Amino acid sequence: MLNTDNTVIKAENITYKVKDKTILSDISFAVGKGTLTSIVGMNGSGKTTLLKLIGGIIKPVSGYVSINNKNVNAYKVKELAQNVSMVFQSNETDFDFSALQIVLMGRMPYQKLLDRDKAEDFAVCEQAMKETNTWQLKDRLINSLSGGERQRVFIARSLAQQTNIMLLDEPVANLDLKHQIEIMNLLKQIQKQSNATILIVLHDLSLALKYSDNVLALKNGRLHFFDCAGKVLNEENIPSLFEINAKIVANNNVIIQ
Repeated sequence: MLNTDNTVIKAENITYKVKDKTILSDISFAVGKGTLTSIVGMNGSGKTTLLKLIGGIIKPVSGYVSINNKNVNAYKVKELAQNVSMVFQSNETDFDFSALQIVLMGRMPYQKLLDRDKAEDFAVCEQAMKETNTWQLKDRLINSLSGGERQRVFIARSLAQQTNIMLLDEPVANLDLKHQIEIMNLLKQIQKQSNATILIVLHDLSLALKYSDNVLALKNGRLHFFDCAGKVLNEENIPSLFEINAKIVANNNVIIQ
């Protein structure tokens, strides 16, 4: 049974439209503290839009999202950034910052305008980079790193932000299998060690089934399932969600048929 005790994220009847097109319609759910929830669905189902609504980047046309029992749109920018961090699929930067400079950006919610980084900020970032195995990359330019290294650096920035909620949009997209497993193991470690609440958009159903406590499944902008991973991603539900047949084999691997 889905456990939503100690709810930290709650969506109440949220609907989002772009002009006359409805992207999400009447979505409601609650996410408990310290859980890892995967958001799955076909392309165009509204996964990234939902993540942006939770993160306060965009506003619903109706309904609301609350973070720690407060409407996300009632937060001041810095206050929200002290509660929620985001890692996007594309982490392109206009300037070639070093990895350490990228991670130090995670300290901005705690600084005043034009403040210099303090010893405490460097200490927090060093710890975050050591936890993500990126400290040895601190002087490397971000655009010189591999895809897996870059993602670990941006996850380190999220850690340095010291939030209790992490939102990630397809962080393993375009990575090889080795680096996908590396990133997912890292996120699971963060969840367990920090009791962090993690929402992650995933396309790989095997990864979602293996690593998630809960799975939120969207189709055509509507919430079709939200429950424990095994109750959502099974041989009965996958065909109705993705219009394909699938078989669940050993070690929770999803085989598309």
